[in-house]
Amino acid sequence: MEFPLWIWIFFHVVVVVMLAIDLGVFHRSAHEVKFKEAVTWSIVWIVVALAFNVLILVLWGVVPALHFFTAYLVEKSLSADNIFVFAVIFSYFAVPPAYQHRVLFWGIIGAVLMRALFIFAGIQLLEMFHWMIYVFGAFLVYTGIRLARRNAEQVHPEHNPVLRLAQRVFPVTPTYHGQHFFVRENNQWKATPLFLALLVVESTDVMFAVDSVPAVLAITPEPFIAYTSNIFAILGLRALYFVLAGLIQRFRYLHVGLAVILAYIGCKMLVSDLFKIPAVVSLGVVALVLLISGWASLRAERRERVAHS
Repeated sequence: MEFPLWIWIFFHVVVVVMLAIDLGVFHRSAHEVKFKEAVTWSIVWIVVALAFNVLILVLWGVVPALHFFTAYLVEKSLSADNIFVFAVIFSYFAVPPAYQHRVLFWGIIGAVLMRALFIFAGIQLLEMFHWMIYVFGAFLVYTGIRLARRNAEQVHPEHNPVLRLAQRVFPVTPTYHGQHFFVRENNQWKATPLFLALLVVESTDVMFAVDSVPAVLAITPEPFIAYTSNIFAILGLRALYFVLAGLIQRFRYLHVGLAVILAYIGCKMLVSDLFKIPAVVSLGVVALVLLISGWASLRAERRERVAHS
């Protein structure tokens, strides 16, 4: 399916305008993002993404719209699981709440560029080497198994190789200097701890992209659908972080649900040459697994409260 140049331009105009309003108007000055503000912005980004989904439905039909929504839902779910990692990073660097939005903003900008690179590179690989579909499928199944066995306590920002390299290359100030990433002290430019936190967020997203991009390409190899659904999900991650950062640990089985989804999508790739699984079936599986993992998490929490009361 061909998507004309104007829709690519329109998508990027929407993104640029939204980011300009976000950073230039509502977050021009550093401040702690409160729950109500985060919920509002999270809803705004979801509504914009769904409106774009409706535009695809009207102009190009049901199947591309289902592919967009499924890919968006998968990436949004994987992003929610990444929120715990961001919380650990901010805790490790003791990032003041007023500066966390700035780190996430530039972190997300970097993530958008990396996702674009990964998506188009992945599409090229699939077009040049059909057998790569089996590599991606097997990798997703492996990732699902690894995620199901993951222990959240294994997150250790201090072991990040990019952080270690930066600490050797850049002189670092012992304290924060507002929301600046670099400051000049004694005629020497120095990085601040905020810059180190940004580096760890950016490098961590590379690992996230390695997991999520094959999952999106398994849902749709169409460049426009894969790219736009992924970017919309990523752009809403900042607001989602401030909504869920204090709640994410309640969803103890979310990683299990995501593991099942990744394994399912991997199997979908592995059998794609034998038969095609309809888009509506994939959407139903993803939605059902997320609902079950969320319900099981909340039910387990209620049982613990009753047991301790």
